[in-house]
Amino acid sequence: MENKFDYSKSDLVLFDQTINDYGWIVYENALPVDIIDQINDDLAPAYSLRRQIQVANGISASMDGTLHHLVESENFSLRFLEQQCCDEQMKRFLGGNYILNSMGAVINVKNAQPYVQNVHRDIRSFTGDLKLMVQMMVLLDDFTLDNGATHMLSRSHLRDVKPDNTYFYEHADRLLAKKGSVVLFDANLWHAAGKNNTDFPRRTLTMAFTRPFFKQQLDYPRMLGYEFGEGLSKDLRQVLGYNSRVPADLEEYYQPVERRMYQPGQG
Repeated sequence: MENKFDYSKSDLVLFDQTINDYGWIVYENALPVDIIDQINDDLAPAYSLRRQIQVANGISASMDGTLHHLVESENFSLRFLEQQCCDEQMKRFLGGNYILNSMGAVINVKNAQPYVQNVHRDIRSFTGDLKLMVQMMVLLDDFTLDNGATHMLSRSHLRDVKPDNTYFYEHADRLLAKKGSVVLFDANLWHAAGKNNTDFPRRTLTMAFTRPFFKQQLDYPRMLGYEFGEGLSKDLRQVLGYNSRVPADLEEYYQPVERRMYQPGQG
């Protein structure tokens, strides 16, 4: 399947053709090793914290190895987002500026049965030609047949039909790629994490990016703090959602354009 490319040689025409035809595209050599290593180092304590909450709230059964909402001021997240990885491709797909909807990760280990191994798509409603969300995966380990490379049902983003499991696993391609690769895919695409049969974790960063009017899964500007956002770069403020906030009272609503919560150019 011709949907794997060297990131340094990527072009937007090829991106359009590939993601429209297959629903997903792989860019190899997309991120430097030191960023990948920092992400992997940060995942262990991040998972420990989230696992404690999952267990305490009685929802741990299907969440083995899943981490949600990794945006924090002191970990890898802001450094990664500042790389603007695949920025032009996502602007192309979404028709302009975009924001981060969610940032999570999966640590896929032997004998685990997390919900991400179920056949699913990452947007609840089929949106067809209206592109509201694009998914990104950053491969933190090599993806192989043995360690649970993701099943991707190519072209399934074109129809609002959930495949049954038999059809899905007979026709899905496997996402076989090297550590440091970045995968973009249409949120309408049906996919499922594979089962890891090795003794080593298979890790990936998982993100969703949307048009700015789409509600974030977690209010990152409010979580990080409005004052914290004043020290961020223009591009980072955009992707974290600082330019597409919702006013909480009349004082915040009645402001000159340059100080409004929802800035121009957000779609």
